[in-house]
Amino acid sequence: MPRSSDYDRKVLSLREQARVTDGWLRQRLETVLPSVMAREGFDMWIVVCREYNEDPVLLTLLPATAMSARRRTILVFSRSESGTVDRLMLSRVGGGRGGLYEGVWNPEVEDQWEALSRVVRERDPKSIGLNISDTFAFGDGLSHTEYRLISEALGEKYMSRARGAERLAVGWLEERTESELAAYPGIVQIAHGIVEEAFSSRVVHPGITTANDIGWWMRQRMADMGLKAWFHSNVTVQRQGEPNVKADDPILPGDVLHCDMGFIYLGLATDVQQLAYVLKPGELDAPFGLKAVLAAGNRLQDIHAGEFVEGRTGNEILAATLEKALAEGLTPCVYSHPLGFHGHGAGPTIGLWDQQEGVPGRGDYELRENTCYAMELNVKAPVAEWGGQVVTAALEEDIVFTGGKVRFLDGRQKAFHLIR
Repeated sequence: MPRSSDYDRKVLSLREQARVTDGWLRQRLETVLPSVMAREGFDMWIVVCREYNEDPVLLTLLPATAMSARRRTILVFSRSESGTVDRLMLSRVGGGRGGLYEGVWNPEVEDQWEALSRVVRERDPKSIGLNISDTFAFGDGLSHTEYRLISEALGEKYMSRARGAERLAVGWLEERTESELAAYPGIVQIAHGIVEEAFSSRVVHPGITTANDIGWWMRQRMADMGLKAWFHSNVTVQRQGEPNVKADDPILPGDVLHCDMGFIYLGLATDVQQLAYVLKPGELDAPFGLKAVLAAGNRLQDIHAGEFVEGRTGNEILAATLEKALAEGLTPCVYSHPLGFHGHGAGPTIGLWDQQEGVPGRGDYELRENTCYAMELNVKAPVAEWGGQVVTAALEEDIVFTGGKVRFLDGRQKAFHLIR
């Protein structure tokens, strides 16, 4: 796994970040959106929400300077017979939002809902997508009130042509462009750099530092670098002879540390879990038994990666992974999830830690090319040096599925971080 002592230098200024992400957005609107709308059979997609009650997809459709819906924002995507998509905006604020959209509403002339009604009548779509879904939160961003108002604006004729756009919303969110995939490894490298520093003597002083201290150090480090944590960093301890080490107990030599951390940078999320070992006096490495558990976790990663096949559902990938792992004598638990604009992102759920039989609905969605995931799993095994005590190796690394195979975005952990 690549190491970097200057990982923090990768973070751009906010203005430079906006330049990059706005360029990616334009590219996505011109390539990803028409493709997904055609695949899912929609002539029109309407996204509507009000300020501070934003649809999960809205901010992924707007440039970096748009930080909320501002009153009410209505976006209309209209696909022509040639396959191109017209991008229309009905909003009091932002005009065309940097040239990404055509403003089609004059508040001085007509009501906002009257404008939507007019746009729909002019385009006369045969199939209209609305963000309503029983399965995916990402496809269920239309509030009850907005649905009622859309229904009134469109009338019976056009509402009869409307259906849930959950697969369109998920497809838009999950697919990564070539430019995004080129940048993603460097983003994950930043996450690995934070973990490497956190799990070192620069941060951990055995007998003094606690698991909570490390978790907060990670959270603060991300904030200081201008990175947005999407959940609170968590660190836990496994200790020989003590099954329940508290998060505020001092870390001791011989402990195994586990972290779970993630942030969003350039609109893309990371999610990483790795392990560290606190060396005892005179030790140069972790005990063989602990290394064997980590190696078993790596083997489960290999098995899991081999079961990623385009068109398979998340539940099918899960079942195939568990079957092969159990046949090899491992004790697998797999709970991988999509990664992208959101940490727990849009796409197929591949198990939950408490649902190893599969996840109805979200697990029935199929794997697609150019999508990213947090490969999250664990194995358990007894460690001889710990008197047969069972140790868990919980690992999480960020991957991309492209070209019909899995690639780790910035390598993976194959050896313990050692804290001297």
